[in-house]
Amino acid sequence: LAPFHGPVCLIENDSDGKLCVVRSALETLSQIEQHVVVVAVVGLYRTGKSYLMNKLAGTNKGFALGATIQSQTKGIWMWCVPHPIKSDHTLVLLDTEGLGDVEKGDDSNDNWIFSLAVLLSSTLVYNSMGTIDNYALEKLHYVTELTDLIKVKSVEGDIDESADYVRFFPSFVWAVRDFGLELKLDGKPITAHQYLENALKLKQGTSNKIVNYNLPRDCLRKFFSPRWCFVFERPANSEKMKRMEELTDADLEPSFVKQSRDFCDHLFKEVKTKTMIGGLKVTGKMLGNLTEMYVDMIRSGQVPCLDNAVVALAQIENSSALEKAKAYYQQSMAKMVVFPTETQQQLSMVHASMEREAVAIFMNSSFKDEDQKYQKELMKALQEVYSTICEKNLQESQRACTHIIEHIFAPLKVQLRNGSYMTPGGYKHYCDDLKMMTSEYRSTGGKGVKAEEVLKEYLNDKESTGQAILSADQSLTEAELKAEGEDLCWNYPSSKCEWQTVIFATLPLIKIQGLCTMVFLKSFTITDEENVTYCVAQNYINEVHFLGFALSLFRGESEKGGV
Repeated sequence: LAPFHGPVCLIENDSDGKLCVVRSALETLSQIEQHVVVVAVVGLYRTGKSYLMNKLAGTNKGFALGATIQSQTKGIWMWCVPHPIKSDHTLVLLDTEGLGDVEKGDDSNDNWIFSLAVLLSSTLVYNSMGTIDNYALEKLHYVTELTDLIKVKSVEGDIDESADYVRFFPSFVWAVRDFGLELKLDGKPITAHQYLENALKLKQGTSNKIVNYNLPRDCLRKFFSPRWCFVFERPANSEKMKRMEELTDADLEPSFVKQSRDFCDHLFKEVKTKTMIGGLKVTGKMLGNLTEMYVDMIRSGQVPCLDNAVVALAQIENSSALEKAKAYYQQSMAKMVVFPTETQQQLSMVHASMEREAVAIFMNSSFKDEDQKYQKELMKALQEVYSTICEKNLQESQRACTHIIEHIFAPLKVQLRNGSYMTPGGYKHYCDDLKMMTSEYRSTGGKGVKAEEVLKEYLNDKESTGQAILSADQSLTEAELKAEGEDLCWNYPSSKCEWQTVIFATLPLIKIQGLCTMVFLKSFTITDEENVTYCVAQNYINEVHFLGFALSLFRGESEKGGV
């Protein structure tokens, strides 16, 4: 995924002065499927916050810098870049509007900007000038109001949640700019981190003065862990500071360049993936959803609640995971299944394999799917898709089998149309052809699961045709034998004994069945489906004359000879 080409505004103030989310920024965030590490910087206006963000982005330009007394950053701006160490993560930098802007004069807006920075970040960088003294801590009064601006649990009532904040709030980095003191305590060298912890020590006592002194320190200690501190010397003289965007590291104080590098290296190594309650690791898409939820709560007068945000995010993510898994299943089945499958088992095996992979995709993307509600919905959706695929498989098999039958049995249709089977022995010829074509059909591939069913339907339809051919074949055979009997009658007329021999050798073959067949064929209505022509039926009718002739001879000879 390509990072943004530069910073974009994520949150701004609308015409009514209320915070609102910039839709185009959310759409871009929605494209980031990687987990994110989010670094937000807050602090008083005109203290060099944007410079640090640019250094984290690996450039001197990006977030707006300024050399005047006016604040350059309005709202919250965002810059997404590849994480320099974690290749599977995106680094999201949030540069916030300077707190205490005299032109704006809106403490409420500052409080919400500070709160959003806390809610959205993996680590919160607080940028200040000079030293960490009581004045600097008093300027960080926003931290003392977080309990009024952020709730952890959705339960009603006055509940002390301060112990819960530290588990869900970001880590904390205090960046002290233009630091001109030696890092020593009681004459001994100390680290910048020790310098911060010493500044956060509480005083003993219960007076109002001591309570007010301890309040911001106590909040920082309770709400943020781990905590780090970095001090920065002045980067250059006043003239150079007016054109900071044009300067390279070679133009700056070497000590400042090193301190900036140490600051960046530390954040790259130590800052963790943005994580919600329950251990949910946040992606760019999820960060966009969180941003929109928090801002909507603030706009509607509600206090952002971490519990509610997780529940709402779980619904969004689980629905998205369901659709993602379902789409994967559909795409995979479309790719893997070639219609029609030869057997239902073959289709079932592909389904089972793709179903397992789809469930794995869902499980990897879902979160807090209590009672497996969304997983059950997924299984139901996959079964519905599979049923549709099975139905299509049957339809495609029916179509393929019908096409194959039309092709293979086409010669049979021609033979029937031409009356080729209406000859003595035609029924055997018909059966042989039918058997040969049936065998060819069964050996042909690509028929699918309805191969035998469609064949059976076809053969059942041909039973009446076979019976008609059989009856015709039997009648034709009998007619031939009768014709042979007629020849014998004329060739042997000399004696009663010889005549009786010929008649009794011939007449048993002339059965009532033959007569019924002839009558049936005479009255039979010929159809195109049976492919029996009227002219063939007429041949049977002509043989009736021979039957009448033979019977007359038999009756006459019986009267004469007493047969």
